[in-house]
Amino acid sequence: MASVNLCSLVQSYPNFNRVSSRSKSFPFNLLQNQPFSPLKKANFTSLPSVACVLTKEEIVKEEEQDPQKPIFDFNSYMLHKAGTVNQALDAAVSLREPIKIHEAMRYSLLAGGKRVRPVLCLAACELVGGQESMAMPAACAVEMVHTMSLIHDDLPCMDNDDLRRGKPTNHKVFGEEIAVLAGDALLSFAFEHVAVSTVGVTPSRIVRAVGELAKAVGTEGLVAGQVVDLASEGLTDVGLDHLEFIHLHKTAALLEASVVLGAVLGGGCDDEVEKLREFARCIGLLFQVVDDILDVTKSSKELGKTAGKDLVANKVTYPKLMGIEKSREFADKLKTDAVQLLQGFDPVKAAPLVALANYIAYRQN
Repeated sequence: MASVNLCSLVQSYPNFNRVSSRSKSFPFNLLQNQPFSPLKKANFTSLPSVACVLTKEEIVKEEEQDPQKPIFDFNSYMLHKAGTVNQALDAAVSLREPIKIHEAMRYSLLAGGKRVRPVLCLAACELVGGQESMAMPAACAVEMVHTMSLIHDDLPCMDNDDLRRGKPTNHKVFGEEIAVLAGDALLSFAFEHVAVSTVGVTPSRIVRAVGELAKAVGTEGLVAGQVVDLASEGLTDVGLDHLEFIHLHKTAALLEASVVLGAVLGGGCDDEVEKLREFARCIGLLFQVVDDILDVTKSSKELGKTAGKDLVANKVTYPKLMGIEKSREFADKLKTDAVQLLQGFDPVKAAPLVALANYIAYRQN
């Protein structure tokens, strides 16, 4: 993707221009555990290029420009990290009494998925000098919260969806009552898991992490965005600032928490944490812009969930307000800004976050 000058476009986005602080007002009255080295070359001074999230044509073009630039093996990195996260989730939420509720929790929690949020948490921890083990409970917690939001979002009283990650949604398998309770149980256990299972971290940092996660889920985060999103269905006068409020809270808040939790638990200083917070807000908004584009350009089979449901629900989206091409340009601008925020960090340790920003920008489902 080529870099695009969107100054005139972005100037019309009041919340994005002050992305460092989420609005607190509503705009009207969401492998094996073994040593691993993803870099083919170790000594370099620039950020590594990202191979596995680009098209073959883009890879060839990039290598022609700088054949000496080391390639970061993103696919191997994600397989390794997702594998360790899946093992940790399986161990954390074991099948025990009452059997049915734990079956329902595990059904959605272990249904697959890209594990972007927990991997962001682990990568941020390691970027600031921490060890993976310090952030693994938090990484599991953000995935538990994310899974809760998906279970509840799919309910008939919300988005009324039958398909999630290529499988029947939780309430279709276990019934609405158990689905609600499974989401509730995952949410409460997420906080317990951070508080009880985090090791090698000072109590003050654990408390700070719990506070960050709670804020991201509540009325200053996911819930706020969800409420405004529901209230916006069918409205015809929704602007970009309104839409941005929804997604900075409903989607970006939990992605932000994932990165911030990792940085806090890994021992990052305040400046590092805040710089990574800004990075996370950029990729959080980017995630939703891309999601909106995919919803109208991909099939349900390709997405693993129902395609076109926002259109059917008459929800406001970026393509609806800006068109697909302008939405793609905005996504590219967000990705570029996110990567620039990582300048100044160790380029080797920053490579996974650079790769994740590119992956979010270029993903196809």
